[in-house]
Amino acid sequence: MSSLPAHLSQLPAPSAEALAHSARLRELIAGEIASGGGWISFARYMELALHAPGLGYYSAGTTKFGAAGDFVTAPELGHVFGSTLARQAAQILRAGIPDIVELGAGSGKLARDLLAELAVLDSLPQRYLILETSADLRQRQQQLLQRDLPQLAARVTWLDALPAKLNALIIGNEVLDAMPVHIVSVRADGIDERGVILRGDGFAWGEQPATGALLDAAITHELAPGYCTEINLAAQSFIRTLASRLERGVVILIDYGFPAREYFHAQRSAGTLMCHYRQHAHDDPLSLVGLQDITAHVDFSAIAEAATQSGLELLGYASQAQFLINCGITDVLAATPAENTASYLPLAAQAQKLLSPAEMGELFKVIACGRNHPAPLAGFPRGNQRRLL
Repeated sequence: MSSLPAHLSQLPAPSAEALAHSARLRELIAGEIASGGGWISFARYMELALHAPGLGYYSAGTTKFGAAGDFVTAPELGHVFGSTLARQAAQILRAGIPDIVELGAGSGKLARDLLAELAVLDSLPQRYLILETSADLRQRQQQLLQRDLPQLAARVTWLDALPAKLNALIIGNEVLDAMPVHIVSVRADGIDERGVILRGDGFAWGEQPATGALLDAAITHELAPGYCTEINLAAQSFIRTLASRLERGVVILIDYGFPAREYFHAQRSAGTLMCHYRQHAHDDPLSLVGLQDITAHVDFSAIAEAATQSGLELLGYASQAQFLINCGITDVLAATPAENTASYLPLAAQAQKLLSPAEMGELFKVIACGRNHPAPLAGFPRGNQRRLL
């Protein structure tokens, strides 16, 4: 891989060091394909591309978040998102839930902003637990929190795995979209699973008949021939694991996606798979391996079904815009006088991106599930769309 493929020539060229890193990961994946008989599922490819120790996108030391990285998440815009979410967190913590567990804390900015606002609201958790599998990201999170919140850093603990029992508010912002997805392709006489094969010194698509749980899930959606889409079995399994550990508390997941009726709409016949590289989006996950994020939109109906079948109660489902409005984003903004334009205008710009239908407001959704937490949540009194799942 000496240069970008022709169809990606509009992207910024990787450095020689980045290309060498990508080549090492490509060699690792090629070895797995060879040992797998010449084919691996796309889910396995995506898992290696993102999480292979020391080489995967999230495991390596490159900048991923913010303007200097490959994409911008809500916490990277500024503190408005975290300060608003903290108001929902405070309500749950005041109901007797002791801890917060954040799933995949990214740069650490959401943890910082949540803790800072919860301190102002006099609603700090006993512990703030971060489940982070990337050693590189864990180090960045630790450095950020020690620098910006040294007085609260002692409350934060990093986890390698979920505890066996949880009494907690569990928060995941843009976690589900990065979980490895299987891809199915529908023929007139059956359903294939799309995987990855070797072709020359690169990767190409290869298909095998779908089987097992993947085939069962694909059949459920009655997809027409020619339809290609993702099915996230890993996310559903993860929700079941969360449910098995949660004795009391609430799970709040924020991500981009749709209910099943929209996710599997006839016009979305090419799926939702997307790659993010240095602020550019494209749809080729087989190039730039290890140098780019790979994501798929979330089927929130599948998430809700996995939760309720595992004994959790579906507490709410709303657009990010409606959820943040319900939680009091206007109060967060009002804490800074509008006359102080130097301070207020950047906050207003953050809110606009978070709320606008043309930005993150409608594409991003918030789903909440819980156990033994009967109180209505502050984020869902208006615009609760549970009926759509």
